[in-house]
Amino acid sequence: MNYPSIFNDVVGPVMRGPSSSHCAAALRIGRICHDLMNGRISEIIIDFDPNGSLATTHKEQGSDMGLFGGFLGWEAYDERLVQSEMHLGAAGIKFEINIKDLKYDHPNTYQITLKNPWETHQVIANSTGGGMIEVIEIDGVKVSLAGDKFVTLIYSSDLQKLNNYLLQSGILEDVEFHVEKGYFLALTSQAFLNESIIEELKEIEGVSQVKQIKPVLPILAGKNITVPFITCDEMLAYNKDKNLSLWELAVKYESMRGNIPEHEVLSKMNEIRIILKNAVETGLKGTEFEDRILGPQSVNFKSMMEEKKLIDGDVLNRIIMYVSAIMEVKSSMGVIVAAPTAGSCGAMPGAVLGVADSLGLSDEETVKALMIAGLIGVFIAAHSTFAAEVGGCQAECGSGSTMAAAAIVSLAGGTLNQSISAASMALQSSLGMICDPIGNRVEAPCLNKNVMAASNALSCSNMALASYDHLIPLDEVIETMYEVGKSIPNTLRCTNLGGLSITKTAKEIEARLTQKHFYKSC
Repeated sequence: MNYPSIFNDVVGPVMRGPSSSHCAAALRIGRICHDLMNGRISEIIIDFDPNGSLATTHKEQGSDMGLFGGFLGWEAYDERLVQSEMHLGAAGIKFEINIKDLKYDHPNTYQITLKNPWETHQVIANSTGGGMIEVIEIDGVKVSLAGDKFVTLIYSSDLQKLNNYLLQSGILEDVEFHVEKGYFLALTSQAFLNESIIEELKEIEGVSQVKQIKPVLPILAGKNITVPFITCDEMLAYNKDKNLSLWELAVKYESMRGNIPEHEVLSKMNEIRIILKNAVETGLKGTEFEDRILGPQSVNFKSMMEEKKLIDGDVLNRIIMYVSAIMEVKSSMGVIVAAPTAGSCGAMPGAVLGVADSLGLSDEETVKALMIAGLIGVFIAAHSTFAAEVGGCQAECGSGSTMAAAAIVSLAGGTLNQSISAASMALQSSLGMICDPIGNRVEAPCLNKNVMAASNALSCSNMALASYDHLIPLDEVIETMYEVGKSIPNTLRCTNLGGLSITKTAKEIEARLTQKHFYKSC
């Protein structure tokens, strides 16, 4: 069973770039490739399937940029990312990108072949949404690695002899067998093996290589993960005799999931709050970036709101302003938090921070609300998807709206059940939302959809506070969202092949941006 982490899967990563599914996930895959090659890469072959989303979007939506940064060993928030291709060339690393039939089911599949004068390796991985990844194959051997553990690959011509050594050595008390067939044994753990053990392994007859791959996620997975609940219904049953608030339940879940103290969970969320707040403040000062469609519109919105030139609606207008500011920081390659994705990074934070500031609430209350948003996101991550390539924009902006609605109710002093009701109504209102970015950039209509998602969250929160009946339980709506997503045509799931993406004007914008980028690179 997949037990998502609030900080791995829902509120994160901290990153730069237009899309978490493309840029942050690609960087994490690239980081794993970097470690597999011990940082020594001479040549890279990257293959994308023509029927997936990456064939038509890999350059403009940041997959190339992310991969190159990962190959160089960078973090997802590195300020050099926008120039990662140049740095890859300066490092003497050659690359080629091919579109070929890979016959993989997932629309975000990366097939990467890595070479240097001494060795060649291949990694196949999926971007699963919100910056999350799954490595599904290494050197032809099936694996399932999420980047949340330390990985040791021991290549040997005699796996049985190697296996016997590990069993006798007592090493396995702290590690898990992940793969024990094919060309290597794969061990996963919460720390790398002691260096003396690594040297002993290298001396075993038949062992040719030992590879160590660092985690790429902030919260590690323990050896035997347990959580108190993984659905909304299970949470309500768990809480029946405890009477905990929703934010307390969120903290308990994440503390158990990551084996970290509850105070550390809250501290981590406060760090996220600070980054989100900084993004709002940065956006409202005005942002600049050449390769974008929209300029810094939130600056004028702020001015007009302060001058009382907008239709009255203080809380809603503040939310619109905050959502816009965060989205503009994203589009200018500033630091944002994918919450739950980069494409929907404005909706939930903009709504929660906007309401908290309008009500004059403390930072502590804001942190608690963000924890609630994260817990609702856990239920979505476990039973549906955040990837627009899989579920359309309902999976991104719809999820953000759902998370925000539950959080806003708590900020207003509502009950746990009212928060759940607001979340259900918000997601019901989002079903069927397509993903059709204009100009193959994650800017428009993404901004509009983020504002709509945040506005929807506010409306559903007030409806829940007024005891509107949501009718369909949240768990059932989450399951429905996943089924609806599968029925949305591929052309309307972030492929740049349908909807507004193929209008005459959108194609003119795309051509203009492509031409500008070409001349700049010449």
